[in-house]
This record gives sequence, C-alpha cells and structure tokens, in this order.
Amino acid sequence: MRRRLLVSTLVVALVSVIMLGIPLGIVTTRLIKDEAQKRINAEAAEVAAAVNGEANSSAASTADVLGRFAGTERYVSVRRADQVVSTGATIRGSVEKGTATGVQGQVVTVLESADSTNSELVSVWIGVAAAAIVALAVAVELSRRQAKRLAGPLEDLAVGAEQLGAGDPRPRNHRYGVPELDRVAEVLDRSAEEIGRLLGAERALAANASHQLRSPLTALSIRLEEIVATSTESGVREDAAAALVQVERLAAVVDSLLAEHGRSARTSGILVDIDAVLDQQAVEWSPAFRRVRRRLVREGSKGLKVFSTPGGLAQVVATLIDNALVHGGGTVTVHTRQASGHIVVEVRDEGLGVPDELVPRIFERSFSGAQSTGLGLALARDLVAADGGRLELAQPRPPIFAIFLAPDTPL
Repeated sequence: MRRRLLVSTLVVALVSVIMLGIPLGIVTTRLIKDEAQKRINAEAAEVAAAVNGEANSSAASTADVLGRFAGTERYVSVRRADQVVSTGATIRGSVEKGTATGVQGQVVTVLESADSTNSELVSVWIGVAAAAIVALAVAVELSRRQAKRLAGPLEDLAVGAEQLGAGDPRPRNHRYGVPELDRVAEVLDRSAEEIGRLLGAERALAANASHQLRSPLTALSIRLEEIVATSTESGVREDAAAALVQVERLAAVVDSLLAEHGRSARTSGILVDIDAVLDQQAVEWSPAFRRVRRRLVREGSKGLKVFSTPGGLAQVVATLIDNALVHGGGTVTVHTRQASGHIVVEVRDEGLGVPDELVPRIFERSFSGAQSTGLGLALARDLVAADGGRLELAQPRPPIFAIFLAPDTPL
C-alpha cells in the first residue's frame, strides 16, 4: 500500500509539473524574446532619429553617426535608395535584429548578439526545472508521510483483526487520528470485548455445569441406591433401580459432554513462544508504565514454550500486568522459570499486596476490592484452566501471581 500511495502521488505531481511548468516556461520565453525585440527596435529607432537629425546626409557624416551607436558588440546599417552605410562588429552565432524607418525613407538595421537573451532563457528553464524537482521532492516526502500515516494504522488494524481471529479477545485501544480508521478500531475493540465476554460465559458455564450437575446427580444416585438396598417393597425397588440406571446414564452423558468440551479447548492450543508473548506485552504496556514513572522488567529463563489457546496466554499476562499497574506499586517484574514439570510465569510488583481478608476471594467472579467488575482475574483463571494449567496467588505481600502451564507437549 505504501508503494501504491507513493507512486500515485508521484504521478499526480509529475502531471501537475508538466501541465504547469512547461506552459510557464513557454510564456516566460515569449515574454523575454518580446522584450528583447522591443529593446533592439527602440535602439534602431534611436539610430534613425539621430540620422534624421544630421543636416549633412553624406555617407561620411552618416558613418560618423552610426559609429556612436555601433561599438564592439553591435552592427548598424542605414539603407537609402542609392547607398548603404554600415559600421560595427561582425556578429557571430545567433543574432537579434531590430529595424526602423526614418522620415526620409532610410531603413536602419541594428544587429546584436543574442547570447545575453539566450543566457536569460537558459536561466528561466533551469529555474523551471529546479522548481519542478523541488515540487516532486516535496510531493514524495508528503506522500511518504501520508503513506506512513495511513499504511501504519492499517497494518496495525490487520494485526488486531488477526489477533482477534486467533482467539485473543483483548481490546487494543489504539487510535490513529484518522476518523475512519478510529471508527474501525473502535468496532474491533467492541467486538473483542463482546467475544471476551462470550468466552468467559462459555468457560463459566462449563465450570458451573461440572459442579452444579454432577453434585445433584451424585446425591440422587446415592439416594436411589439406599432405596434399592432398604426398601421392602419389590415394586419400589424395581422403580428405584430403573431410575438409578437412568441417573447413571445421565451422569455419563454429562461427563462425556464436559470431557468433550475440555478436549476441544485443549486440542485447539498451539505451540506458543513465551518470549514472543512477553516481548509483545512489554511493547504494549511500556508507554503506560512510563506515564506513571514506573518500570516493567523481564527476568528469568528464556526459550520456554507451552501449548496454549491462541492469544490465551497473552490475555492472562496482560490481565496480571494491568492488575499490577492499577493496584500495585513500584517495579513490575515478569519472571519465567521451569519447575516441577511446569512452566511458571510470575508477575510481581512492589506494592502493599493483597489484604488478608481478600486473599480467599481474590479469584471470585463477582468480587473485587477496587470497585470494578471483578471479572479480570476470574476470567484469567478460567483461561489458564482451559489450557490445563492453573493461576494462583503465590504470595499476597508483596503480591506474586503465578501461572502454571504444561511444557511444550500437547495435553
């Protein structure tokens, strides 16, 4: 796109230079030539007047008059009916010719070298060419800046759309100062938020179903088994046994559905380079930390890779960094290590930490200690759980949140 903008702008500028510069040069050339012709005609008229003023019109006197006007760079001649009187230098190369007619019918001719006029014309065309070059250079620079202003945001929007399509529903909140592009970015951010809510609701449904369905079914199975074992009426035992079979079948269906959901979530994972994820987060969050005069640093092992859903790990790390920026203090450190068969990503800060009364409820979906929605850490824990890992508050003061993930082998 940058190349197309540059080429199109250059073509427009070139056409404009041709349509304006060449006519301007032609008009200026004509004006200079007309001015030179008027000047030499005026000189011829002046010579004719001087010749007319001579009382003695002999050839000698006429030659004397012409000598005063000829000099070393001009040739002057007077033609009468019976004679031609001339004097002056021989003009070589291109010449300018002026004529005038005296009152007695004599024709005065003045010849001068056209070198000065030609030099002036060359200067004019050099000026036109220089102006054209400057105009083209300015057009190229402006088009380059405009291409950067437009192509850069479009490329960034493409990255955001690709990120969203890959399953990373984090709003980027990038604006570019171009109303149309800002509108597209706003729509993408709203879509990302909606997709994030849908993913959170889906994972919450799976987690709640696991608990809300299995527990009642287990209790019902136990109750039916007690009826089968203790009832003295054969009809009751038969009905209870039939109901128990149906409950066990329903429990198997629920287990199968939940297991299938878990498998689909895990098999959708891809091999993720943790270094690339953390480098991207550093680029995105560094401006926000600089604004509040804090630092975001990276420590620990390099070259670690895990299987994760596309964008899932990035979203979790972004949530923890945002939490440390808003609620924490001092330097925020992202530390990576490998321990006990897990890849561990820790996010710590130097703030006051999590109060004791909040520690047991820090990951609850409807609970927040800072008048917010309370969805960030809960959704982050669901995202990590969907990849077969876990998110824990490893230390409340100073706060350390740890992400435990399986190494680079499919779950």
